[in-house]
Amino acid sequence: MAKKPAEVAAMFDSVAESYDRTNDLLSFGQDRIWRKKVLKEVDPKPGHVVLDLAAGTGSSSIVFLKPGVRVIASDFSNGMLEVGRQRHPELEFVFADAMKLPFENNSMDAVTISFGLRNVEKPKVALQEMLRVLKPGGNVVICEFSRVSVPGIRNLYEFYLKRILPRLSSLLAKNSAAYDYLADSILAWPNQKELASWLTEACFTDVNYKNASLGVVAIHSAEKGSK
Repeated sequence: MAKKPAEVAAMFDSVAESYDRTNDLLSFGQDRIWRKKVLKEVDPKPGHVVLDLAAGTGSSSIVFLKPGVRVIASDFSNGMLEVGRQRHPELEFVFADAMKLPFENNSMDAVTISFGLRNVEKPKVALQEMLRVLKPGGNVVICEFSRVSVPGIRNLYEFYLKRILPRLSSLLAKNSAAYDYLADSILAWPNQKELASWLTEACFTDVNYKNASLGVVAIHSAEKGSK
């Protein structure tokens, strides 16, 4: 899919106020479970700096905020960041393009991105940037929509994406076109093994993934080598 950064950012600007509530409804509350799984993989410790990319309003970032942990919530939608600063003043919000991160080399203990990598124009470039800003031994965790592994369930899920999601979003969302894009971008996104191969290609080590909700979502994790 052609993804022009300015257009994608404008789309998210338009849904910023209602984004979290709509996602919670459209995922039937599963997004809360997915966040907990991401937290377990990131496993922030006192003294750590966690960079959460495509953080939107900070709903994905707030789970990492523990005593002694610095959390940077970044996004390239100013509308999302503005809402986030109002809702979560305890978080540090930074405007950032995932393809050109405004952070120093080897400065982060963990980098994570939830449901945002597929919105990046050049995701492989973003992976290289994540590697660059990670400290040696640091970990990356990517939570993204993926491929349902059970054939019959996969057909039902694709029916939901193509037929049900657009109708629900037209009722729930301020900008239903944004959720048409959501369905299209999910269907066009690589499967679990291909994303894992991208991480290996980017020179991450210990690449793994775990399916959640039967593969509706996959959580990939990897490390930056210590050398």
